[in-house]
Amino acid sequence: MMKTNKNSKALRLIAIILVGLTAAMNLLGGIGTTCAAFFTKKYPPMWSLIDFQWLYQLFVVATTLVGIAGIWTLIKLIRGGKRSFTNALIVLIVGAVINIIHVVVSILLRGKATPADMVMAINLVTLLLFLFINTPSMRNKVNFERESDNTKTNLTGSVAAIVTGLLVLSTPLWAGPTHEFQGTNWVDLLITPLVVSGVSLLVGGSLSLVRIKVEERKLLSNQSQQSETSSAT
Repeated sequence: MMKTNKNSKALRLIAIILVGLTAAMNLLGGIGTTCAAFFTKKYPPMWSLIDFQWLYQLFVVATTLVGIAGIWTLIKLIRGGKRSFTNALIVLIVGAVINIIHVVVSILLRGKATPADMVMAINLVTLLLFLFINTPSMRNKVNFERESDNTKTNLTGSVAAIVTGLLVLSTPLWAGPTHEFQGTNWVDLLITPLVVSGVSLLVGGSLSLVRIKVEERKLLSNQSQQSETSSAT
């Protein structure tokens, strides 16, 4: 039973982290499509998309909204509560559909879909995990409808923030090679918000983890002192 509980907690944490990654990837994907959608004439590799600017502008808006909705569902999942899982599942399905369309269109028009295919991949992986959790055999084991206590909420939120922060900070590494033209890396245009948001998430999550550990040690120390006092009396 104890092993089952640990596995359920681990699966819950993985699911929440993946939702955070999916939300971040959709936000970055939406922002990253801005060049192709609104400044197409400035970038020769995107000239084939001039007649389809309107479509890519829709991708920017839709993918960004999915990312924002993903952050909202992430907060709900961390806290737990009614419809938190269902809402996350709906957002993941909508995101998967939009990303699949985005990838197919990009392949047809440009011959490639990087990095949109990466956004689609993480979205689909997260969706498949949630569909697995939603099966009858797993639904009661990994229950997001139970509200988490403050310690569990803070711990899960801290880990999710750290992982998401690392993803954001690493954007130039995995997105940079596909966004270079004539020696200029388009990712550099977003380097300031990427660094600020990534560092904020990483530092905030790390400080929260430290605070949790300090509070745990204080609690254990107080319990130990109370136990010694009780034994002495």
